[in-house]
Amino acid sequence: MTENYLGRVLDMLGEPLWRYRDGEAWRRLEGELGLSLPADYKEIIDAYAPVQINGHLYLSQPATERWNLYESIRSTADSWSQIDWDEVDVEGDPRISLGVSELIFGSPDGLIPLASTDRGDTIFYAPRGGNGSGVLFVENEGEFFEYSFSFAEWLYLWLVGEEVTGPGGSAFYPGPVALRDLPMTPDERPETRYGPPRGM
Repeated sequence: MTENYLGRVLDMLGEPLWRYRDGEAWRRLEGELGLSLPADYKEIIDAYAPVQINGHLYLSQPATERWNLYESIRSTADSWSQIDWDEVDVEGDPRISLGVSELIFGSPDGLIPLASTDRGDTIFYAPRGGNGSGVLFVENEGEFFEYSFSFAEWLYLWLVGEEVTGPGGSAFYPGPVALRDLPMTPDERPETRYGPPRGM
C-alpha cells in the first residue's frame, strides 16, 4: 500500500495558509522550464511557501516577487552550470544514474533545484530519472545522494530525522515543526509559528 506522505506532511506542518496559491504562476514557471514539476511539491509550496522550516529548509514560491521560485531555480542552475564537471571527482555522480554524458541544470534533461538548506544541501528533481518517473538528488559537500521517492516522502523523512541528505545529515527537532514565513519586504520580521504537537 502506498503511503500518503503528502497528507502526513500537511498534518505535521499544520493549517496551510495558501497565501500565494496561483495556478497561472505555475503554468508560467513550468512553461519556462519545459516540464511539469511534481504535484506533491507544488501542493506543499502553495500551502506554505515562501517559508523556512525548522530553521534550515527554504522553500520559494512562483507567485511572489521576493523569494521567487523561478528566479531561485534560474540563479541556482546558472551557478551549478559554471562548474566544469569533467574536472571534478563527483561522488554519486547523477550522470551515471541518468544515463547522460553531461551534467546540466535547469532543464528537463538535467537537475532542477527545488529547495535548499542553510546547511549546504541542495535538493534537485531529475524528471528523467527513475525510468522517467522522476527522482530526487540531494547534494552536500560535493557528493550527490539519489532518492527514488516523492518530494513529500523526502520532506516527511527529513522532518522525522531520517538521513535523507546523506550520512550524518539528519536535522531532527523534537516537538512541533517550526515555520517562519519569509519576509516580503526588507523591514518585515515574521514570527515563527508551529505545527501541531506530534508526540516526538
